[in-house]
Amino acid sequence: SKNRIVTFLIIFLSRKCTVWKLFGLCMLFVLGSLLWVQLTCSGDMSQTFGYSHLPHQPCPVERQSSSADDPSWGPHKMALIVPFRERFEELLIFVPYIHTFLNKKKIRHKIIIINQLDHFRFNRASLINVGYMESGNDTDYIAMHDVDLLPQNEDLDYGFPKEGPFHVASPELHPLYHYKTYVGGILLLSKKHYQLCNGMSNRFWGWGREDDEFFRRLKAADLKLFRPTGITTGTKTFRHIHDPAWRKRDQKRIAAQKQEQFKVDPEGGLTNVRYKVESRQEVTISGAPCTVINTFLECDVSLTPWCQSS
Repeated sequence: SKNRIVTFLIIFLSRKCTVWKLFGLCMLFVLGSLLWVQLTCSGDMSQTFGYSHLPHQPCPVERQSSSADDPSWGPHKMALIVPFRERFEELLIFVPYIHTFLNKKKIRHKIIIINQLDHFRFNRASLINVGYMESGNDTDYIAMHDVDLLPQNEDLDYGFPKEGPFHVASPELHPLYHYKTYVGGILLLSKKHYQLCNGMSNRFWGWGREDDEFFRRLKAADLKLFRPTGITTGTKTFRHIHDPAWRKRDQKRIAAQKQEQFKVDPEGGLTNVRYKVESRQEVTISGAPCTVINTFLECDVSLTPWCQSS
């Protein structure tokens, strides 16, 4: 309590003063000040991610190594979109790691966490659509990036995919998925090309299959898919930090979902994604800036009844 601290200081100062005592007092003051700044500016994680309506005071955002003034960073800027729900321990690792990784490669970027707040099943594709819609006019390409996948090889290319979609986490490099049509994990597209595909289908609630449907969209849009070359680190190219024992995948197939999951969705995508932004927070995690967009997705249960858990 404050009274105990004051009493301690009075006793401490009333005794014979030495250089070491003064030094110790100064250190105590500095550490206390730093702790106060951290607590007042970082805010509570629960309120940032939509579990409280208390006001949030974000920490000052660091500049990206004066990239705005350095032509060696190039003219393009990436919106790194992370579909997210409740995997805070992974997010605390991912954001500072990928921010540092991209800065080393001189990739202009902003990290956008699309946090699903509603009570429907997780919908990765719709969240990526929301990320595209909310990414602003200061970016010209997107990275669809899983929160549990950390690149370990600095030779990986995160630059602007001028020629066509670039699948960073290609099948021969991904630690888990190795089939030829896999386009998940980390995929870069220009905004123009993502728009050409009408984004991703919104029909995939629960885990899996949205990537496979998007591969068909790329083919239908006549977009050539590019992948890394000259990477010799194989399946050690990425670190997969997801713990399946701690967080199990929602792989249930409800109602007609088992049959519907293999169909192409020719109409759905950016044109019919339905959502509401509850709040937008600018935060820093271990010095790395990111934007958290708390989002409520909407579901037409007459079309996709499997959006509900039961």
